[in-house]
Amino acid sequence: MNTKSLPPCPAPSKPSACARVSGFAPERLPTLHPPQPGVPKSKCGLSKPCPANFFAFKICSGAANVVGPSMCFENQILMSPVKNNVGRGLNIALVNGTTGQVVRMSSFDMYLGDPKLLLKFLAEISEGTLVLVASYDDPGTKMNDEIRKLFSSLGSSYAKQLGFRDSWVFLGAKDLRSKSPFEQFLKNNPETNKYEGWPELLELEGCVPRKIF
Repeated sequence: MNTKSLPPCPAPSKPSACARVSGFAPERLPTLHPPQPGVPKSKCGLSKPCPANFFAFKICSGAANVVGPSMCFENQILMSPVKNNVGRGLNIALVNGTTGQVVRMSSFDMYLGDPKLLLKFLAEISEGTLVLVASYDDPGTKMNDEIRKLFSSLGSSYAKQLGFRDSWVFLGAKDLRSKSPFEQFLKNNPETNKYEGWPELLELEGCVPRKIF
């Protein structure tokens, strides 16, 4: 495989939207534009700062089986190849939806690993927790109906379709009342794959509302 064709995370293809969490009405943010020279960057490199009581985030999936995924939340890199805490399969970070503090992070091998480990991890997520997910290499081989159901309950629209070598980035929540607007998915398809055997990497960024009890 020609690794020279693997680019850095691309600019997001869609303007970001604010999620509906615990009754918060979604609000459409202005279209993001590249920052002007000399203008300080916003948290996680977003071109516009998030409103008050919103958290900034950016999630980038892995590129093929060469470049690992990365996650930024409130200008803190949670998971990345540089931090050496990502792995093949699904990489997940849990964040307290009120304080923004990281609760737990882990990666799950979805090709040769034990799916019961991921099932237990998802089942133990507490109310009010934000869930950030990034795929790397193969997120779907060990996926089963129980895991798909749990991801769907967190607001995913694509967990039911996730399969071998698909690309997926997602931000959901334990108590999300509807489907999350923060999700991108690309199917592994030999006719449309950007890399040899894998679809294009995905980037997801935006502002998610703080949960206020």
